[in-house]
Amino acid sequence: MHQPVGKLLLFGATGDLAQRMLLPSLYALHADGLLPAGLTITGTARSEKDDQSYREFARHALEEFLPADRKDDSAVGSFLDRLRYQSLDAANLDGFAGLKEKLGDISGGLAIFLSTAPWLFGPTIEGLKGAGLTGDNVRISLEKPLGKDLASSREINDLVAGAFPEERTFRIDHYLGKETVQNILALRFGNSLFEPVWNAQGIDHVQITVSETVGLEGRAGFYDETGALRDMVQNHMLQLVALIAMEPPARFDGTAIRDEKVKVLRSLRRISASEAPQLTVTGQYGGGAVKGEIVRDYATDLEKPSDTETFVAIKAHVDNWRWHGVPFYLRTGKRLAERRSEIVIQFKPVPHSIFAERGGALQPNVLAIRLQPEEYVRLLVMAKQPGLDREGVRLREVPLNLSLENEFAGTRRRIAYERLLLDLIEGDPTLFVRRDEVEAQWEWIDGIRAGWDANDIKPKPYASGSWGPSASIALTERDGVTWNE
Repeated sequence: MHQPVGKLLLFGATGDLAQRMLLPSLYALHADGLLPAGLTITGTARSEKDDQSYREFARHALEEFLPADRKDDSAVGSFLDRLRYQSLDAANLDGFAGLKEKLGDISGGLAIFLSTAPWLFGPTIEGLKGAGLTGDNVRISLEKPLGKDLASSREINDLVAGAFPEERTFRIDHYLGKETVQNILALRFGNSLFEPVWNAQGIDHVQITVSETVGLEGRAGFYDETGALRDMVQNHMLQLVALIAMEPPARFDGTAIRDEKVKVLRSLRRISASEAPQLTVTGQYGGGAVKGEIVRDYATDLEKPSDTETFVAIKAHVDNWRWHGVPFYLRTGKRLAERRSEIVIQFKPVPHSIFAERGGALQPNVLAIRLQPEEYVRLLVMAKQPGLDREGVRLREVPLNLSLENEFAGTRRRIAYERLLLDLIEGDPTLFVRRDEVEAQWEWIDGIRAGWDANDIKPKPYASGSWGPSASIALTERDGVTWNE
């Protein structure tokens, strides 16, 4: 049984993430009676505030970002009573003594949520250590980016490990907090229907698409140093690959599930320098129209020329018995035709069609798992069209739909950070990412980037509002596969 803590410490407590996600999520948990009764929440950042001015700051954030039906004056007031604030320049070690004094007695346990610039990780960990805020009853949660390659990721992980052992380190990938992502496990391991065909004998290929319609959205400096491969593929998309491809864990717990995920990540076939031009596509958005609005190209948004990719498509393989020969097609990008996060599993066709001679065309079954903006699971199956069949049986592809919004209409949909913050407070590591997972992800990503460098691969331009460079279409069509659009 995990042990809830009595105090929560938020670094970056005045930032965008805190306003949009963390404070609304913590309020929702509080309003539903899910936070420990005496839990206090201390925010810290460079801004000069006291408890009262931070509570006003938090009130404004809740007014702006909470849905109207969740606003309750009484619940907001009692939530704000939990909040404390201590200003701190994390680069100045002298300030951590004041932070410790503000926190007071932490014998009931402390959870730290660290959302700061990567260069502040070292000073912050050192400051926490020097102030005695890294004891056996303290756990830490780290928000990405955790490095820009394997070497820098190891450096950060080593810094953290010097103060917090792995069992008290909670690395966040907010995709793992999404209900539909967790539903992948329920779908696979809670139903006897899928597992017998969830392998190379039953599945032809897998597609994973994470597309955005937005451009830089205030993240210009960070994004230009990062790019689509490191921003989306290295974490979110490879975690989805791991969940789709993993072997059945022995039990539902953090160790068993993450053991199986890391096996998948270590089984990803390395993309060599000679293969990079054939197995990967990079792009950068140009001008165009998104949802009827004229938008500028990446260089104009950035205000300088750049070779950073805003789109990437990859043909990947998982080299083990279950997935031998099954391609995983991954694509992600900004300023694409629509916002969508989706996993598409295409099953192999039936081995023999009894309808072919009478004009019945069969389509392979497709399972689509939509993560956003809608959340649903849809299975496309063949069904007979009504009629007397005088000219042959007519078949049509029809969807069997499970809409999570409709099926669970009476249950409030929670944003990912609600689940992750509660798991951090209660000490459940299942939906957090372990160090060996992160490093296996980086190792694969670094191989791709090395291939781009070796071949001097530069991003191809694509029109905003499209589905990316035409080369991404060729990537799948060479195998007779079409992207699900």
